[in-house]
Order: sequence, then structure tokens, then C-alpha cells
Amino acid sequence: MAIRKLLLPLTGTVAGEAALATALLVARLWNAHITALHVRVDSRDVAPLAGEGLSGAMIEEMMTATEQESAARCHAVRAMFQRFVAEHGVVVQEARHGAGGVTASFAAVTGREEDVVAQQARLADLTIVAHPEAGEDASSSDALHAALFESGRPVLMAPPATPARIGRRIALAWNGSAVSASAVGSALPWLQQAGSVRVLSAAEYQRRGPGAPELLDYLALHGVQVELATFRPVERDVGAGLLQAVRDFGADLLCMGAYSQPRLRQLILGGVTRHVLEKADLPVLMNR
Repeated sequence: MAIRKLLLPLTGTVAGEAALATALLVARLWNAHITALHVRVDSRDVAPLAGEGLSGAMIEEMMTATEQESAARCHAVRAMFQRFVAEHGVVVQEARHGAGGVTASFAAVTGREEDVVAQQARLADLTIVAHPEAGEDASSSDALHAALFESGRPVLMAPPATPARIGRRIALAWNGSAVSASAVGSALPWLQQAGSVRVLSAAEYQRRGPGAPELLDYLALHGVQVELATFRPVERDVGAGLLQAVRDFGADLLCMGAYSQPRLRQLILGGVTRHVLEKADLPVLMNR
């Protein structure tokens, strides 16, 4: 399946610009449209959080401050988007109907970020999520998890810095799970045009299901020739071992299933997905 529509939730400007640059790389690769989305905080959501003991005037003041801050952030993100597309010669227009060339549009919507992103991602071929701003935790990103768990569509986590290229050397993490199989399905268009693909597996990573050699046979039916490699945990950390194997291969894209273990367990105890989200310095294509 060709990739024609990219959804790019933008909450800030620092990581947002790197995510825009990553989205532009992907859009040029697939001749796609970028829908940049900024979700404004609804000031009415502040009232239930205010708690008891606050007067109506105090709550009103909090709502006004929230609205002003939301408007300022939206203005900054929109200005960053306009500056970026102008500098890179991207045509700004609504999603096209089969027209050629990379295009982009910007939308600001008021609501709860996780709800808006999840709903709009359902009609996007790929959602590209900005790497968190400094001091924030990638594994707690509302936009990321809304798209992963509620859209049914693949998600690409942009790296902190703009990559030089994407999709030429692909590392494909495989553990035989259902989410791993879902990731392979979403990655097929990428795999079919990649210059080199390496499937990475490990005994400590494997779940009940088909092994890596069986995946090789399946991909061959789709015209994808791959090489197999196993990796070992680094200091008993499977995620660290996976990323080391990705670096050894010189990959410019990692494709993997997300949260084959329950998300809460991974957030509390750690896991491969959480480690990759927090430590990866390349684009990561994930699916559930």
C-alpha cells in the first residue's frame, strides 16, 4: 500500500521542527501530504481539576490563563510550521486528490490531545510523532500512545535530530508475537523499496509464535530479500541489545511491534518498547 497521508501532531517548536523535517523526508519518499495538527488545550477542562476551596473568580482566572497560554503556544507552532514550509518550498494546501508533489496543511483543533490524535490518525497512512522535548519521557507521550493504541494505524517516532535519510537500510525486530506481525504488515511498503533489510531476533526476545526463518520465507513471497541476525542482551537488557544490533547494521529505520507485553507492566518494570522509545536515535516505525 502506498503512503499518501501523513499525520504530524505538533505540541512544541523545538522537537516539532525536527519532526517536520523527518515528515518531509517521508513525504518526499512517498509523494505524500503532511497534515500538521496542533491540539489546543480546552480551558474548560481546567475547572474539574481545580478542586474544592476555589472561588468562581479564581477558577475563571485559571481558565483565562490557560486560554492565553494555549493561544500563545498555538501561534508559535503555526509560525514554526509556516517558516519551515516556506524555507523548504513545500506547497501549502488541503489534502489533494491524486495530484502530484509533496503538500502540507496545518490545523489547530481544541480538545483532549489523545482523543483528537487517535481519531484523526485513523484516516492517515502514518502518524509521525515528535520526539519529546527535553526533560520529557517518550514512553509517556499522549500523542504516541493515542495513535498506537486507538488508531489501528502505524506510528513513526521521529528522532531528536533530523536523519540524513530514511528507509534505505531497515532493521526489522521480530519476536513472533501478534504485534510483531502487525508491524511487518505495515512495514511491507518500506521493506519492498529498501536497499537492505536485516531481521533481528533473540532467544530472550522471542514470544510464542513463528521464528525468524519463517518470517524470511514469508517476506520472500512479497519480493523482500532479507538477512537474518541474532543479538544478545546488553547487561541483561534486551532493548539495549536490540539497539546495539541496529547501530551495528547502520540502519536508518527500525521497524518493530510495540508493547507485546502489557503497557502498564512495561512502564513499571521496563521493557523493550520502553527502552527503544527512550534511547533510540533513529526513526522507529511501530504498530500494534
